[in-house]
Amino acid sequence: MTSTPGWAGPTAGTTPPPSEPAPRISRFTTAERWVHRTTAWLVLLCVATAACLYVPQLAELVGRRHLVVTVHEWSGLLIPVPLLAGLVSRALRADLSRLNRFGPHDRRWLVSALRRDRTPGSRPAGKFNAGQKIYAAWIAGAVLVMLGTGLLMWFTGLTPLVWRTGATFVHDWLALAIGIVLAGHMAKALADPEARRGMRTGSVERPWARSEHPLWRVPEE
Repeated sequence: MTSTPGWAGPTAGTTPPPSEPAPRISRFTTAERWVHRTTAWLVLLCVATAACLYVPQLAELVGRRHLVVTVHEWSGLLIPVPLLAGLVSRALRADLSRLNRFGPHDRRWLVSALRRDRTPGSRPAGKFNAGQKIYAAWIAGAVLVMLGTGLLMWFTGLTPLVWRTGATFVHDWLALAIGIVLAGHMAKALADPEARRGMRTGSVERPWARSEHPLWRVPEE
């Protein structure tokens, strides 16, 4: 068997060079990721124990109602603690300031999102887009209301019956709303692997940042 002249040369020339990983930039510090992760686990624990208290099938399956009630109460009380502890981080305080600012570009982002417009440049966003800002504001307010109504339900001897009845009504229905909103939040996260990676590792690819958050002043290369 004889070799064909020139066989090795063209084949080697058509082999594509190994692709280099896209450059990554810092998005979240360790403190910010710790606050997010700890808060997420406390919220999920609170939601899971609430489901065990209100869904009869889960209540029968888990049992030990007193223990479930205790875990639910204390996990709810602890939800604000990671954020309060994380306020020592300058980066976290800076991001909270960004989340609290709503500008004209955020209104453009919302209009485009409602119209499902994905054309380039239709959704201008800084480090956080308008949807993330609204979610952060809503969940922060909801947690405060849940904390207040939960305390009214817990310390039954300190308030009139009509207050406790109203607190129970608000607590139960807001808990359902929180569950729905959290499901939407997790669905959005699952649909964006790079955003998820940024929260897990603290860094994201520069092309992703330029595409999804074009107004974000990312660190220079």
